Amino acid sequence: MKMKKRFTAATLLMSAALVLSGCSTGSNSKNSSGETSNLKSLNFVAQQELPTADLSLATDTISFTVLNNVYEGLYRQDKDDKLVPAGASQKAEVSSDGLTYKVKLREDAKWSNGDPVTAKDYVYSWQRTVSPETASQYAYLFAPVENAEDITAGKKNKNELGIKATSDYDLEIKLSQATPYFERLLAFPSFFPQNQAVAEKFGKDYTTKSDNAVYNGPFKLEGFDGPGTDTTWTYAKNDQYWDKSNVKIDKIDVNVVKESATSLNLFNSNQADDIVLTGELAQQNRNISQFKAVADARTSYLEYNQRDANSKFKNENLRKAIGYSIDRTALTNSILGDGSQPATGLVPKGTMTGPDGKDFADVASAGISYDASKAKEYWNKAKQELGISSLDFSILSSDSDSSKKVLEYLQNTIQSNLDGVKVSLNPVPFSVRLDRSKAGNFDLVLGGWGADYLDASSFTDLFVTGNSYNRGQWSNSEYDNLIKASKTTDVNDVNKRFEDLVNADKLLSNTQGMTPLYQGVEAHMISSRVKNFVSHPAGAKFDYKWLEVE
Repeated sequence: MKMKKRFTAATLLMSAALVLSGCSTGSNSKNSSGETSNLKSLNFVAQQELPTADLSLATDTISFTVLNNVYEGLYRQDKDDKLVPAGASQKAEVSSDGLTYKVKLREDAKWSNGDPVTAKDYVYSWQRTVSPETASQYAYLFAPVENAEDITAGKKNKNELGIKATSDYDLEIKLSQATPYFERLLAFPSFFPQNQAVAEKFGKDYTTKSDNAVYNGPFKLEGFDGPGTDTTWTYAKNDQYWDKSNVKIDKIDVNVVKESATSLNLFNSNQADDIVLTGELAQQNRNISQFKAVADARTSYLEYNQRDANSKFKNENLRKAIGYSIDRTALTNSILGDGSQPATGLVPKGTMTGPDGKDFADVASAGISYDASKAKEYWNKAKQELGISSLDFSILSSDSDSSKKVLEYLQNTIQSNLDGVKVSLNPVPFSVRLDRSKAGNFDLVLGGWGADYLDASSFTDLFVTGNSYNRGQWSNSEYDNLIKASKTTDVNDVNKRFEDLVNADKLLSNTQGMTPLYQGVEAHMISSRVKNFVSHPAGAKFDYKWLEVE
């Protein structure tokens, strides 16, 4: 395997006067034999470690970006966010009732070890993900597929899942309910194929290192040595990929750098070709030609731990007090400064439009905004109802620069507006935050969600009672019934379904089941040498298949 470039501690701490050999110009460099090569390579910076490289276990944007570039599903989103056949040779044939999908696979698709990609690889992957033994947090996305929910609940065998291989290159998918957004799911990493022989060969070590898996996407993953801990990995061009002639990059080295200032030094010294900026650095560089605001159908929000029956955060007035104490405009303009916008509800703008063409977020806006007097009013009510005069709690978050700055702002504004409240901060590595959120080991957690597909249900499903991503276990029967109606009785009525989802979002915000903060925009600095940098507002965020370097 080729040695990949890593940023040393000295490199990261020095003001970037040095340029690493073979960096992103694509110019001639020496290989291990001393020969000159024309390797086209790039250096990208990630803000956090890669939590997992397992398609069945991934839950976060970093993992999905990696998986989207080293694997491929039936469809892929193109440069304009439209679905195009990828692992499929053509678009699926869908029955008139919307319940049966017949898909013909591309017969020239191969795994990176040379094995053909067949229909059985999709069947195995989907069954593995919904199986209760896997404990996939994304199993709920398979709910439209026949028997999926019963399988995950342990009521049926995984072999009864509504997907079967009718030949080596033909799939038949059965849904339990017509689902307007189902084809979008076929371009999402959770629905990609997996090589059963390789997965079973490595067992519990499957995907824990890049060598413990095979790949069917434009790139192979190399140099990855541990989920949540390794700070470097490489995308290497996959010579077995069916469309390799359209992949113009030989490799992309990724290094984790959490400090924006360090990232900017690396970028300015040509040691990094893509970085993320936050706060003042984003504001200062917005007029530079390499600056790019990457649109994101993502909402960041606070969740309250309500798992314990005696949790003070079950008190609606306490949650409202916190919600009204936050000035989202100040947060986005002065603290983030990257183009992010105040959130008016759970579902961000650009995710869905109604039958009349209006944006979902505008229709569902609950009007929760900064109001110091209301914050005090609800805090006084909460104190009386809870029988307390003060309250101490902590906020859990990731330890990136931007998360830390948001945390500090929240601490200051909540304490300033709510007398007797003391907020402590708990920034931890990204993978640790995910683990603690899942386990319920937090008071409040600063998290968020990016759309898996362009439909409001990608967000509203999260807060249904029992959903694995309802970290604080907020529960409301009226909300649950609205979501259920949108999937059953109203699923084929565009107007009623839209109304159900709007009312659910309003209910969630009005009760502050979670506290929406801002709709994210990622501020990137991208080298002028990089061409065809493709990003998607929903689904896997970045697609490197079409990248080119001058």
